[in-house]
Amino acid sequence: MLEYNLPRYLPSAEELPDSDEMPVDNELQELIPGLLKAILLILWAERMDWLFAIDMGIYYHPDKPAIVPDGFLSLGVERFYDEELRPSYVLWDENVVPIFVLEVVSQNYRKEYTTKLAEYEALGVLYYVIYSSRRRRKPHLEVHKLVNGKYELQEGNPLWLPEIGLGIGCERGNYCGVTREWMYWYDEQGQRYLTPAEQIKQETLRAQQETLRAQQETLRAQQETLRAQEEAQRAQQETLRAQQEAQRAEVAEQRVQQLTEQLRALGIDPDNQG
Repeated sequence: MLEYNLPRYLPSAEELPDSDEMPVDNELQELIPGLLKAILLILWAERMDWLFAIDMGIYYHPDKPAIVPDGFLSLGVERFYDEELRPSYVLWDENVVPIFVLEVVSQNYRKEYTTKLAEYEALGVLYYVIYSSRRRRKPHLEVHKLVNGKYELQEGNPLWLPEIGLGIGCERGNYCGVTREWMYWYDEQGQRYLTPAEQIKQETLRAQQETLRAQQETLRAQQETLRAQEEAQRAQQETLRAQQEAQRAEVAEQRVQQLTEQLRALGIDPDNQG
């Protein structure tokens, strides 16, 4: 937490303006942090100790205007402030400095590499992330980490953030029907976490595969039943053939007995015939 002298009586979040009333000058300033938040809402669905805010003012002093990043992440705070949700982020109420702040550079440069960097450094934000797809000679993504009170530029895409337990990076993909470079969260092995749409598609594909496997199992069971029925029919046929053979043998035996009796009636002993 910042160390400075605050007035004795401090306003609440409800009494402070909830934005800087400056419209975004590029849709990406909403969509990029919006995608990161959407992924977290699924990834951390069971956790209630985090907040990812978009275009929300961070108040650090009641007599100074709020700092309004495009997006920021705080850990160890209540996910839901109340039913009305947070109108702004007031440090003397939250007692937690955001651990991650994101600025998306648009066509109108807003001092992301100078004034804002110094402000977040003074605020004590551990990770300050700047994204600019317009850069040609330098990486689009810059991650600055606070080390001994000063920001140091980190290397890597994606880059693992151990204090958050996530990696941050950018790559081409599709979000909201737009195919371009987007920012994503990654696991420690550098595997990208899926977007909500990708997760729905994956779950749909998994459900279809499960349905197909169930249909195949049903077909195999039906085939096994058919084979069992065929085996039963063959067994019945074999039994019938055996019964018929036994009947024929019995009829032949009866004929032999009748012939023997007829010969004996004629005075011929069939047992002594050569």
